[in-house]
Amino acid sequence: MKFFKYLIQAIILYFFFLVGKVLGLKISRTLFSNIFIILAPLFKSKKIINKNLSIFNSDISKKEKDKIILSMWKNYGMTFIEYVFLSYFQKNNSHIKILGENNLQKIIEKNKPVIFVSGHFANYELMSMEIVKKKIKLATIYRPLNNFFVNPLMEFLRRRFVCKNQIKKGINGVRDAINYIKQDYSIALMIDQRVSEGEKINFFGKPAFTTTLPAQLALKFGLSVVPVFLERDEFNNFTIQFYEEIKSSDFKNKLEMTKKLNNFLESLIIKNPYQWIWTHNRWK
Repeated sequence: MKFFKYLIQAIILYFFFLVGKVLGLKISRTLFSNIFIILAPLFKSKKIINKNLSIFNSDISKKEKDKIILSMWKNYGMTFIEYVFLSYFQKNNSHIKILGENNLQKIIEKNKPVIFVSGHFANYELMSMEIVKKKIKLATIYRPLNNFFVNPLMEFLRRRFVCKNQIKKGINGVRDAINYIKQDYSIALMIDQRVSEGEKINFFGKPAFTTTLPAQLALKFGLSVVPVFLERDEFNNFTIQFYEEIKSSDFKNKLEMTKKLNNFLESLIIKNPYQWIWTHNRWK
């Protein structure tokens, strides 16, 4: 049953990617943002999204909820079809503005690995891509898709256009990350998804399983953590901001540091709740 389900999903996805490639980036963004607005709510739990938004802000109005959900699906649709245009983003710089570039320059000058962390904001694939463009040695931790017909394509696109050093999430992935760090590679990962092997730490005032991996790696190797934030503007250009490093030496243990990172992530979501993915069952 799962085989045929994944096969049908893959056929639809590949068809959509083909349509997007034919239509071009601008038209595809408009088309697929509307497709996601109409169809995505049929497949993703409205209950989870509403629960998450209520935890985010217990006083949020229905009007604001609807605005956030609409903007999320619109961004989700554009991010989806932008996978077939990753080569364009890799070869060009006109679509993105970098803030905090001096923080990147410090990393280059120190020639020491750091841990880059972010969440699923705007087109989150651009974080690792832009770091690689700055000639920083990087390996990226990712979660494989469940669909085994689609995952090979996504892995290929990421390796070819985003970052060639891809680390599969999991126990083996931790070992791979350690090996990369020992070879002076920085590590990039998203810290906003629920992880069963994580620790329960308050996120918007409610305990949620949270990855402690960035803090573990930082403390073990004496590394700094650099938060990154991405935003899409009304013209579908992007701003990426690299914040000042968070030094592992300022923390006693992994939980203390993870709480700091969680608080930072909260501030980024508050800054722009319209482009974060609210479909994850973060507080399960």
